[in-house]
Amino acid sequence: MTQRQFSAMLALLPYRINMGNLSQKLESRHVNMIALGGSIGTGIFLTSGYSIAIGGPGGALIAYLVMAVIVYFLMTSLGEMSAYKPSSGTFCEYSNQYVSSSFGFAMGYNYWLNWAITIATEISAASMIMNYWFPAVDATLFSLLFFAVIFLFNVFSVNIYGEAEFWLSLMKVMVIVLFIILGGYTVLHQPHDGLNNWRIGDAPFHKGWLGFMMVFLFAGFSFQGTELVGVASGETKNPEVNIPKSIKRVFWRLTLFYILSIAIISLLLPYTDPRLMNQTVSTSPYTLIFSQYLAHDAGSLINLVILIAVLSAGNASMYSSTRILWYLGQTKQAPACFARITSYGLPLFALLVTALVGASVFVSSYVGNGTLFAYLVQISSLSGFIAWFGIALSHYRFRRHFLPQLGGVEILKYRAQFYPYAQVISMVVIMAIVGAQFVTLLGQHAHVLDYIMIYSAVIFFALFYLGHRVFIRH
Repeated sequence: MTQRQFSAMLALLPYRINMGNLSQKLESRHVNMIALGGSIGTGIFLTSGYSIAIGGPGGALIAYLVMAVIVYFLMTSLGEMSAYKPSSGTFCEYSNQYVSSSFGFAMGYNYWLNWAITIATEISAASMIMNYWFPAVDATLFSLLFFAVIFLFNVFSVNIYGEAEFWLSLMKVMVIVLFIILGGYTVLHQPHDGLNNWRIGDAPFHKGWLGFMMVFLFAGFSFQGTELVGVASGETKNPEVNIPKSIKRVFWRLTLFYILSIAIISLLLPYTDPRLMNQTVSTSPYTLIFSQYLAHDAGSLINLVILIAVLSAGNASMYSSTRILWYLGQTKQAPACFARITSYGLPLFALLVTALVGASVFVSSYVGNGTLFAYLVQISSLSGFIAWFGIALSHYRFRRHFLPQLGGVEILKYRAQFYPYAQVISMVVIMAIVGAQFVTLLGQHAHVLDYIMIYSAVIFFALFYLGHRVFIRH
């Protein structure tokens, strides 16, 4: 069947589908929580304690502070471009316009695959979490249930998705705020000085630069997802006002959540505590501190919160990957059927294919002892940093080569600060993070395949870039 025949067949479907634009139904509170939902997950509930264990309290705190600054630079860059030109293609479109068509093409497929794969990983994580309560039940049943729930959240109007994400993220935020209040009170009223934890062993910087760089990687992964506010800009009411406002709010909330959590954990638990090395629910620093100072059965509470966090992240993954595929179809970088939307503004075919890819990736976790699944997850892990690099480079070129022709900074409704230093510093730091992946494998008797898997996202991006440049670009 040719693409023309396929398009003709779509026209016969009983519900109205057209090639129009997405509906602008997301409010500011929805956008805030979409970005928070994509960023608050296992990184804060599980990895925060592990970061302190491998980098020491000082190494972990400084790594998260530095990463917060980089995220601020990137999000203000994205905010300036999104306020000037809102788009659900977000930085993929900006990469195409301000860098090159090949760079934008590779960025679009890199980001789409990143979140499509993440759907599967989040569903897998949610299934394992359910085994905490129901160890005798087949995890596949939970996977099917969660997949159906996430799909239903996304198959209706976008404001249904936004409302679901709002309440899921709000529950996570409430628990984090409760933890910070309880932890802060405990730090101020505990009989011993919490700074003793910063003086034991080789604290505050455990393992020196190596420990710091390892924590830096975790910090970067933890903050990923904040850029989803840009993806939502194409469906946001009054984006010129709401997008910059949301970016500021999300950044400061995430920074306070992560920095205060790291600080409180480091003051209440020594980095030498062996439980912090195990990234499980029962040894989560949240569980350990809640159970010690609030309730003994805090494990169930934290498990529920982590489950909500995972489902929220899966929900955001389905949304963002669908919108990116819609953008690729609309710009003729993918089959035109993906640009079709329903009468209520849903890119249905982009959603169906994205869901199918996510389901296929999940099935791969049962094939070959999960080798393919692990490989795909590795692609997803590093592709987020590639997206961040694309944001910084696009904004740099937007300001340097395009904005002067459009009238200069005076036409901007929102201006990012510290240009061009912020963008250059961000690109250098991101390249350092990518290079540090190599360092983490040294001394671990790694094989060539391990290095290929670590850099598979970079290889994948390069293949799409070169393929477009050689075979597609005219």
